[in-house]
Amino acid sequence: MVKKVLIANRGEIALRVLRACKELGISTVAVHSTADNAAMHVRLADESVCIGPPPSRDSYLNIPSILAACEISGADAVHPGYGFLSENARFADILDAHGITFIGPTADHIRIMGDKIEAKRTAKRLGIPVVPGSAGAVTEDAEALKIAEEIGYPVIVKASAGGGGRGMKVAKTREDMVLALQTARQEAGAAFGDDAVYIEKYLEKPRHIEVQVFGDGEGNAIHLGERDCSLQRRHQKVWEEANSPALTQEQRDRIGTICANAMRDLKYRGAGTIEFLYENGEFYFIEMNTRLQVEHPVTEAITGMDLVHEQIRVASGQGLSVTQDEVVFSGHAIECRINAEDARTFAPSPGKITYYHAPGGLGVRVDSAVYQGYSIPPFYDSLIGKLIVHGRNRTECMMRLRRALDEIVVDGVKTTLPLFRDLVDNADIGAGNYDIHWLEKYLAAGPKA
Repeated sequence: MVKKVLIANRGEIALRVLRACKELGISTVAVHSTADNAAMHVRLADESVCIGPPPSRDSYLNIPSILAACEISGADAVHPGYGFLSENARFADILDAHGITFIGPTADHIRIMGDKIEAKRTAKRLGIPVVPGSAGAVTEDAEALKIAEEIGYPVIVKASAGGGGRGMKVAKTREDMVLALQTARQEAGAAFGDDAVYIEKYLEKPRHIEVQVFGDGEGNAIHLGERDCSLQRRHQKVWEEANSPALTQEQRDRIGTICANAMRDLKYRGAGTIEFLYENGEFYFIEMNTRLQVEHPVTEAITGMDLVHEQIRVASGQGLSVTQDEVVFSGHAIECRINAEDARTFAPSPGKITYYHAPGGLGVRVDSAVYQGYSIPPFYDSLIGKLIVHGRNRTECMMRLRRALDEIVVDGVKTTLPLFRDLVDNADIGAGNYDIHWLEKYLAAGPKA
């Protein structure tokens, strides 16, 4: 087992990793920018190292500073959390060259799955169902128009190196296609330094279903069920649940088995999430995230497994703690991402939290690094916490979520809590009847009377 873990992140995920390390008796090192001097993970870690000023590029994305922090503290492992350097293959390579364990997959697997075109090719080779589309990057408009005609409109143009909804444009007609190609390339080049794009069939009313997988790097792999992340705004997840209200047991078993078998063939190491669009009983691969997901707590709730423990165990060469047959699923879980944003416009709302009260009771969990008097800095993601509830079934889970949303108090900044209080009483949400477009249509309709 690794001895000392440097947590190369901030906020709730840094605190989440720190707690897992403490339970395992592993020493912790918090790194932080000057804006995060008073952060909770900095207060609770065994050691802390300031790695730079507030801008991420000068601190949390500064590889030399993080490497220096490892050397200063004697950390023999790094947990990257999610975001920042968690899917940076160069970072993983550099740590390996310095004899420091990267708690994540191999750099090669990060590279493969970080390139969306190569990821799609790999998925297809591994037997994972994929969305019909171009075999690789498309450079000529004439070629793109021909592919779109063969697939059938509507189609979506995507940035090969993309993420977060940038470099994605939908074309419903041939006339739309030329403009979609031009704008997608421009956005991709500006956002990622790479203007390569590819084309896929655009599904009209899909759900976003993802499968949690774990591998030991030696050819053993398991799946931990699926999560439904269809409630999104601008391709950003807002509400996640497990299991999906849309799937039958036969469907979830089938896609879970496909994903686990693929990870065995790939000899994948650590945690990963294979994401799909799901429509009319069919799954279509869109990408794989080679890291822990923000929404991992809902999987923990229905399996009883600590996914960070599992990550550390696998990275330490101890293999998986369970076989597929030993994974037991129980009940239903929902996570709401609470952001310091206006609930309708989603404009950021940094500032000082003047009063904070977390909900409690059976089946309620809050993952947050904020506290009363804490000032939310304006430099980073606006996520301030995640409310996770678990029940024996979806009905009980919704009841607990409603109660927890009534209890939680965050004063001093605007938050997205009012949105969730609306959603939990919405008939479509109650019935599990929604797709990836539902939330944006709901928000566009304006406040309810």
